[in-house]
Amino acid sequence: MNSRFTTGYFQAFILAAMAAAPVAMADVASIAAGCDGCHGANGVSEQDNMPTISGIDAFTHSEALFTYADVARPCMTVEITSGPDAGGQGNMCDIAAALSEEEIEEIADHYAALPFVPAKQPFDAALAEAGKTVHDSNCSRCHSDGGSSPDDEAGILAGQWAGYLRASFADYASGDRDQPDRMREALESLSENDIEALVNYYASQQ
Repeated sequence: MNSRFTTGYFQAFILAAMAAAPVAMADVASIAAGCDGCHGANGVSEQDNMPTISGIDAFTHSEALFTYADVARPCMTVEITSGPDAGGQGNMCDIAAALSEEEIEEIADHYAALPFVPAKQPFDAALAEAGKTVHDSNCSRCHSDGGSSPDDEAGILAGQWAGYLRASFADYASGDRDQPDRMREALESLSENDIEALVNYYASQQ
């Protein structure tokens, strides 16, 4: 192949890729703006029933969105609190289903690159101390560092909103939300008091 042609081809390819990059970034920014309408600026929630999604491992986040798209977990409908659609409502399953696989992966990468910000919320100190014992005995194998490590690919529990955690535990207990066998066995061994202690332990990590 002619070297001048080859050089020109790759130059054109690079220029085309550079031209396309801002469009892709704009799409991610647009999708993220919609997510932030419920989850808070940069994915940092200010609502007790809404999880913070910044800092969560990309694999964990994308799997959650794919699960919502398949209507394989409760499809929570929530009020949009900010942005151009403020005052309206959004349903997680409908939102996820409207995204392409590529968009889901890109939005998961976007939030994974942001820092997780623990929620400032009240907690019961005595229950939190008891919850640490429950966590260390039953949860630490999958949720290391007190449930704060994104590297576990199991979500971030430490500093997550207590209301969202309580709702998640209730969904697991009712069978409405699928879970690994190991987690099911661990939760089935816990009492309601143990669960509430765990919630307060995670809420205490601010």
